Amino acid sequence: MDFLAAVTDVVGPANALTSIDDVAPYAVDWRGSYRGTPLAVLRPGTTQEVSDLVKRCADAQIAIVPAGGRTGLSGGAVPSANGPPSVVLSLERMNRVRAIDPRDFSIVAEAGCVVQSIQQAAADVERLFPIQWGAQGTAQIGGMLSTNAGGIRTLRYGNARELVLGLEVVLPDGRILDDLRRVRKDNSGYALRHLFIGGEGTLGVITAAAMRLQPALKRVETAFVAVPTPDAALSLFGRMMESGADVIAFELCGRYCMEMAARHGVGLRMPLPLDSPWFVMVELAAAHASIPLREIMEDALAAAMEAGDVSDAAIADSEAQRRMIWKIREDYPECSRKDSAAVSTDTAVPVSAVPEFLRMVERDLIARWPEGRISAIGHAGDGNIHVSLHAPHGMTDRPAWFARAGEAEAMVNAIAVSLGGSFSAEHGIGQSKRHAMATHKDAVAMDVMRMVKTALDPDGRMNPGKILP
Repeated sequence: MDFLAAVTDVVGPANALTSIDDVAPYAVDWRGSYRGTPLAVLRPGTTQEVSDLVKRCADAQIAIVPAGGRTGLSGGAVPSANGPPSVVLSLERMNRVRAIDPRDFSIVAEAGCVVQSIQQAAADVERLFPIQWGAQGTAQIGGMLSTNAGGIRTLRYGNARELVLGLEVVLPDGRILDDLRRVRKDNSGYALRHLFIGGEGTLGVITAAAMRLQPALKRVETAFVAVPTPDAALSLFGRMMESGADVIAFELCGRYCMEMAARHGVGLRMPLPLDSPWFVMVELAAAHASIPLREIMEDALAAAMEAGDVSDAAIADSEAQRRMIWKIREDYPECSRKDSAAVSTDTAVPVSAVPEFLRMVERDLIARWPEGRISAIGHAGDGNIHVSLHAPHGMTDRPAWFARAGEAEAMVNAIAVSLGGSFSAEHGIGQSKRHAMATHKDAVAMDVMRMVKTALDPDGRMNPGKILP
């Protein structure tokens, strides 16, 4: 039996895709930057089927590229164009919630569950699954964990890693690591789950996860605020953090970003005139309805206005207005893509270093590429700022702009690292940041990562060409 017949025997003909049209969506990343055609796309329906497929791939020495919702921004779920023969292992059929326990504040879900469906499952039992970002309606749990995704609520609840209690993983030899325990305290040796969270499928295939839930939010107040500078934004952040309420989101947005959203967004309405250089989206929340969040928000904004840190503010008066504020933020990446070609980054610095980081970035990028346009938007509450250098108006040729200004990413990365930050905050390494790993990652850390990779995947068949340079 040849290889394709062997894997088709596991999942059935309907779930072993080989035609050009069927394979095409799995052969390119969301941005259209990376392309690589697999031998087949395999869609297992159970963990045992994943195990059987991995064993057959091992026998045939075929590489495996795990894929979830394929909304990643670093090319991690696409075969490398010049890589070895591979199959894409799509977990989309493994979309069951195995267990949910509101008394335990936990949920066990398979890797193919869409993030938004987990949010809804939690809400149905008056609990909160706190991960939130624009791709939540498409992104899947396996991809979320494999890239250690963040989002707008990281400052309160942490990245995906902080939500995980246990994992089920199929190892490169096909064995199943069952570590789905939901206990909060477990000091029985190495915390193996942390090898696979953020591992982008290079060490094994996450098939299910036990994750923490939080109390449902009974009261929420959201504001769209005009601030004169990033320094003023940080002063406002301090006031909000000291207010006594839970600050669950604090986003810093440059005016140019908001102008792009207003220009290309469908049905978007800006809460304030776009006549300030910077804006903040801030959200306070409480698990009890009696907490006076409105008064807390108003008091903090009034004090900030008196200090000159806020020039204007609009507090959402309805759930529709609150959703509109976050729709602006969540739709921005697509609006940016429609606007122009851009060299994008995903950096993080200590929160206190955000203003200096933005000053250095603006100074150095303008000096090198005066024709470019700089956008900056991100999670100021956790120091993760996404800076992009956009092509001049009228220039839509993305490859041409990258040939001209591609070094902007390395420049921004170097600035972030010089301030004690990271060149990869929440989007993973994939294919796009391997060069930055070679430049900025500690040499000893790289040696340890290679040792782990060799120990678990000696043949290098798990998502080759990703993470390690």
